[in-house]
Amino acid sequence: MKLLRLFCLVTVCLRAEELPLVTAVEFQPFAAQVARVVQALEIIGEPLPRPDAEALQKLIATPGGGKAQVEAMQKILDRHALAGIEINPESRVKVQQGQAAPRLMEQGWRAFLLKVANQAGITAVLAVESPNAGQLANTSAGQVGRRWIDHAMFNKQPMKPHLSGLELEYRVLQLYSKDAGKREAKLIFDVGQGTQDLGFRSEVDILFTAVPAAKVVFRVKDFDGKPTTAGFLIRDEMRRVHPPQTKRLNGDFFFHPQVYRADGEHVMLPPGSYTIDYSRGPEYRAKSRKIAITSAAPQELTFQLERWIDPAKMGWYSGDHHIHAAGCAHYERPTEGVYPQDMLRHVQGEDLKIGAVLTWGPGWYFQKTFFEGKDNKVSTPDNRIRYDVEVSGHPSSHTGHLVLLGLKEQDFPGTQRIEDWPTWGLPILRWAKGQGAVTGYAHSGWGLQIKDTKLPSNELPPFDGIGANEYVVSVTKGLTDFISTVDTPYTYELNIWYHTLNAGYKARISGETDFPCIYGERVGLGRSYVRQPKLDYGDWVFGLRDGRNYVSDGKSHLIDFRVNNVEMGSGDSTVKLAAPGRVKVTAKVAALLNETPDEAIRNRRVDQKPYWELERARLGSSRKVPLELLVNGNVVATQEVNADGALRDVNFNVAIDKSAWVALRILPSSHTNPVWVTVADKPIRVKDSIEWCLAAVERCFNQKIGRVRLSEQGEMKIAYDEAKTVYQQLLREAR
Repeated sequence: MKLLRLFCLVTVCLRAEELPLVTAVEFQPFAAQVARVVQALEIIGEPLPRPDAEALQKLIATPGGGKAQVEAMQKILDRHALAGIEINPESRVKVQQGQAAPRLMEQGWRAFLLKVANQAGITAVLAVESPNAGQLANTSAGQVGRRWIDHAMFNKQPMKPHLSGLELEYRVLQLYSKDAGKREAKLIFDVGQGTQDLGFRSEVDILFTAVPAAKVVFRVKDFDGKPTTAGFLIRDEMRRVHPPQTKRLNGDFFFHPQVYRADGEHVMLPPGSYTIDYSRGPEYRAKSRKIAITSAAPQELTFQLERWIDPAKMGWYSGDHHIHAAGCAHYERPTEGVYPQDMLRHVQGEDLKIGAVLTWGPGWYFQKTFFEGKDNKVSTPDNRIRYDVEVSGHPSSHTGHLVLLGLKEQDFPGTQRIEDWPTWGLPILRWAKGQGAVTGYAHSGWGLQIKDTKLPSNELPPFDGIGANEYVVSVTKGLTDFISTVDTPYTYELNIWYHTLNAGYKARISGETDFPCIYGERVGLGRSYVRQPKLDYGDWVFGLRDGRNYVSDGKSHLIDFRVNNVEMGSGDSTVKLAAPGRVKVTAKVAALLNETPDEAIRNRRVDQKPYWELERARLGSSRKVPLELLVNGNVVATQEVNADGALRDVNFNVAIDKSAWVALRILPSSHTNPVWVTVADKPIRVKDSIEWCLAAVERCFNQKIGRVRLSEQGEMKIAYDEAKTVYQQLLREAR
């Protein structure tokens, strides 16, 4: 197997000693490059020791830094450099073993720095190869002893494959050891012409010691003692993540520091001291323990999980309707992605009862092979996954990405490729509704950004994105069941929804993560909790349509929301009053905050992630959050709730003087769907909101029409004109 090469022109390589300091480099670009290296090491789970990282950050931030800071940064980084490569003005290179201890880990990856002094200013690709590397699985019997190492240069963001041309920079080399013990490897470096002549290559022989790893079996017990699956973040004393994030397999994603393990599964850990943080999603308390591995002998560890709330036992089943198994920059093979069993592991590890795995543009042709029109066969009685569709990467994407759940057929009629699909959304929604699917918009806030933090706001968004832009039209035709929340700023999402509710429409909201495109940390960061008698994917999806759900980040819960004992999502969810009067609002509410505030999160702007997070709702330095009662989107009453994990009954008594929708929220963490209250059988008609919707249709049309096929523009204009006519009629009724 090829290793990455670093172009060398010299036949002599120096032994390990202190690497020469480079002084002919300017502070500012070098400091920027060092910052990227530090970030890259963090990303792959092998950060520099904390004192080194902190010292570098101070040096990088030095105002008017110069030669002294450049030398100080080199002295820190050189301690972690496996080799130094000097490229002279004639592009001749000499290689010297660096100061980093050549220690590897059996069946694991380690990262080292390479110091590149580039006097020639070349911008070739750095590469390294070795006769000791190769396709280990395909190695002949006579070569097994020689082929023990694998390698990779970390060239992904924030790094780049090519040298920058700067006089000095550092690169990240990753090495894997198949074996334990002492092993020698020959590393051959080149920077552009290494195959032309022996004089264009240089090599260094390094004796490595690979620490033997122990097979550590995890016994994972749920709160009731039953075996289960959980997430584990394992770090050693150097803060390195284990198993190493590079080249992870079998459902362990390289962009995650955590891994998921079921009861009886294992990890490989070399001797050392470790801190293991573990949990099973936001309904469980995060726990931590320290362990010591003293030998390579197999051993077992038992982890007992602790719940703080169990909505499923009360009939509320969690789900994330927007999960991807392919696409985005996270996957090694974005046009293929991973398999159903990999996604189920993550759904189980975060205790999502339902996971809708949506096939979309980049992985369309491979991932669509898993579509069955029913629960995927890897599903379990407690955790279900099913493959459905997000219309994204399709010609209509500019009008808003569509979530289509419960499809019987996944290919739009008459199409062979996604490029053949319609170039606007309504024809797709009609087709999906025609087969009984539940439809909505993904990452609703994109294109609907507003500066105002007041809700509802009369500020008109640009309608220039891929969120619920065309929703203002499709809702008038009954083609939209829900819009998604949690994965975009809450003011963007909720504003358009509040306005359409105030115009008299009854589309609902649902919670989603858009894993791993908006949020790659884990599935289920955005959730819908659906009321149902038993876990069932089809009924869960219909629960989104009917509004039998509240949305949440999983850290607060609004259970059994009722108005005058009419349950949210039951029947038409309507309380009828003959005349203005008072109604009683009840619910069971729970939330859990850490005792210590997280200032880094609570002080972020609305448009900074995490968009929905209970910490943002914390009142001062207390452990309380505000529970707000809404009438037509306006807060009419507030109660403070202790976020200590306890489930409490709450009630409000509120006057309703005209027809309205009523909801509860802990913003931005959880939000119910509405219960409607009609007064004297009058519809809801809020003049300002209807005017907003009317203007929104016009702006959306002007933004989108230029990207619609000429053959479809006539039909689109008719639909938009019809929507304007409807809003004009509603406006007359409001007046």
